[in-house]
Amino acid sequence: MSPAAFAGDGFKLFKLGIFNNDTREIKSLLNSQVRYANRTNFDKFIATYDKNYVNSDGFNLETYSNLVRDVWQTYNNIEYGITIKDIDIQNDKATVTVTETSFAELPAPAKLDGVMMSEADSVYYLKKSDGDWKVASDKVISETTSLLYGAAKDLDIKLTAPQEIEAGKEYTASLEFTPPENVIAIASIASDKVEYPQNQPKEVFRKLPDDNILERIFISNSDNVNEYVVASIGLTKADINDLSIQLSLTGFGYKIVRVNVVPNNSKEINVKDR
Repeated sequence: MSPAAFAGDGFKLFKLGIFNNDTREIKSLLNSQVRYANRTNFDKFIATYDKNYVNSDGFNLETYSNLVRDVWQTYNNIEYGITIKDIDIQNDKATVTVTETSFAELPAPAKLDGVMMSEADSVYYLKKSDGDWKVASDKVISETTSLLYGAAKDLDIKLTAPQEIEAGKEYTASLEFTPPENVIAIASIASDKVEYPQNQPKEVFRKLPDDNILERIFISNSDNVNEYVVASIGLTKADINDLSIQLSLTGFGYKIVRVNVVPNNSKEINVKDR
């Protein structure tokens, strides 16, 4: 085959848009977000968003900015990652599907070191204005976060809930894990709306049943607001010495999953800032 034939084919691929400038710019934008986040460069990170940004949780840019500040002040060593799965460009708008991860080692309350791990499948909606791509909105399709301390880090914790539910409908959340031997395990499952600032859900702890499965039934809110299901666990060990029993905390943690609430009417719901 002649080298000229390869050159010709390469030119046709270029003309077909395989090396599209917009695709490169969008990838660069999203990767720069990760880079700025890992450096906690707040100004440059927020500059990647459109001034009229509103996400699927109803957070506008001001609210989202406050949320980012709070997270980075609480956890200043988070390592972020992103995998771009697909980019669909239509003129000056683009839809990008991604998988995002985060990890951090947590401060050690009660001398129990901890870790934070999160993974989310998301869709970014971008628009091009004045020659630059910006994030105009985004939607989290699925999200799981774990904050685990001490012996809880070694547990295989499964928290299941519907990824999507119609507003005002009943659904079941299930927590399952096998505690270490000779350990007393307590747990709770609660739900709360995704809002800012986030409320602390009311926890009702109970001993983990013998089958190691705890379930709870919820009714999704009728405010068309997405929800979190939060499982809290505690591990204690009993030490017996001279007929006295001393309980010591060996581990605790939280597992959180997102439940997206679908409006229960056919009319489009206007997104409100909260």
